[in-house]
Amino acid sequence: MFDYEDLIKAIDFNYTEIGKIENCKFNDVCSIFDSRELTLSWVKKGISNVEELLTKCKCNVVIAPNEYRDIIEKFKDKIFFILVDDPKLSFLKIASILFGYQRKKGIDKSSYIHPEAILGKDIYIGPNCFIGKVEIGDNTIIMGNNCILDKTIIGRNVVINPGTVIGSEGFGYSRDENKILHKFPHFGGVIIEDDVEIGANTCIDRGTLGNTIIRKGTKIDNLVHVAHNVEIGEHCLIIANSMLGGSIKIGAYSWVAPSASIINGISIGQNVTIGMGAVVVKSVPDGQTVAGVPARPLDEFVKLQSKLKNL
Repeated sequence: MFDYEDLIKAIDFNYTEIGKIENCKFNDVCSIFDSRELTLSWVKKGISNVEELLTKCKCNVVIAPNEYRDIIEKFKDKIFFILVDDPKLSFLKIASILFGYQRKKGIDKSSYIHPEAILGKDIYIGPNCFIGKVEIGDNTIIMGNNCILDKTIIGRNVVINPGTVIGSEGFGYSRDENKILHKFPHFGGVIIEDDVEIGANTCIDRGTLGNTIIRKGTKIDNLVHVAHNVEIGEHCLIIANSMLGGSIKIGAYSWVAPSASIINGISIGQNVTIGMGAVVVKSVPDGQTVAGVPARPLDEFVKLQSKLKNL
């Protein structure tokens, strides 16, 4: 059971507390829409029926936005509130500290580890993995059924979920005069920097002559294809079913939405948003949002959709 002292120790941001400290007891987390006693939850900004929601709420502790302060005063006798600017971010920080995944350590005996692999401290390698001649940094977690092939370098605090293949050959062929296909050899590797997370059943191909690079802090979802020589900048989000063609570059802090496809050889700037299902066939400058097939700037996409409706 967590109490007021535990909660405060987990907070590293500015906040205001409202309510009775004796109510600050919880042993689980829950949705505010399906609340239970002795739980911690959060409520997002801009909800029109927040008073009705809090009337029905059974949670002991709720992280809420500052904008609800006047309404919250009515419920301070039954709920302990932490008021913040960003309740979602605050909740996930607290929940991660108090209820986060308990980091495992060690190597499951069913996994194969290349004798020349370089393994960092306090790593975890789950069951049925194949680990080639690679480098793996401290505190990295590799869940079961992963295949990590030679010439892969993985940084610290990386998480790789089950069923992922890293370092396989890319898809590159050339035809000769008889139209016979010849495979382009892939001599490069894969570099995954610190604090990267990779979802289940994702494939990251090694480079041809250079490396495929995933920069620090980037998060890649399930079922993503990252082709040879792709370079993804720091702190990007690459969402499920995305296809990143060979040799593309994605700038820092960009977002690639589900099922987007990016053609090989182009550049995506920093702070770019690629819309859901978009097919990107030309480079995108910094700060732009694109959507559609083929992808175009959002304002152009909206105008086009409006014209189509009026046909």
